[in-house]
This record gives sequence, C-alpha cells and structure tokens, in this order.
Amino acid sequence: MHIEFFRDYCLSLPGVTEDTPFDEDTLCFRVGGKIFAITDISSFESVNHKCDPEWAVELREMHSGIVPGYHMNKKHWNTVSCDGSVPQKLFVELTDHSYFLVLKSLPKKTQAEISK
Repeated sequence: MHIEFFRDYCLSLPGVTEDTPFDEDTLCFRVGGKIFAITDISSFESVNHKCDPEWAVELREMHSGIVPGYHMNKKHWNTVSCDGSVPQKLFVELTDHSYFLVLKSLPKKTQAEISK
C-alpha cells in the first residue's frame, strides 16, 4: 500500500476532503467535516480507521497488523498497518467501512447532499 493510492482512493469517495489540522505530517480525511481516516504523510506506516466495535475486536484477533487505535478511542478505532500484513483488499474494505460509518452518523440532509 502506497500513500498515493490511499490518498487517491479516499478522495474518490463522495464528499471527502483532506486537511492537516494537527501538524504538517498528520493527514486527515473527512466526510461531512468528520474524520474517517488519519495517517502520517512522512512515514505512512499505518492508518487509523473508525470501525464497528464488535468487528474491531474480531479484526484485531485475526490480523497482527490491526491493533486498537493509536491516540484514539480504542473501542471505535483501529490502527491498520501499511506494511503488507493486512491485504490491500481488506485495507480498502476497512477504509470504506470507516467512511460509511461516519457518513451514516451525519444528519440525513447532509447525507443526501453528499450522496447526490
């Protein structure tokens, strides 16, 4: 997984924006103003994804490259390694899952505007 692929993929999702609100190396992807993925631009060692709490635990048990979210609410966030230990297909699935969890949390009007 390369940061260019990840960035292009995230920005291809409807309504996604990117910013660096914490420092120049921490890249955040948002939908409706809410973060769904966070990574380090310089190292791109991992990505924090929002995740359904039950599935988050299951994923951690099944994949050594998925651990509780670093600097995040460990119930709702996973840190997913970019070193190849997590298959790219699953990595993209986790990005989509995070995106749709955040999208579903937005007001219905905002969801409708994004989904146009």
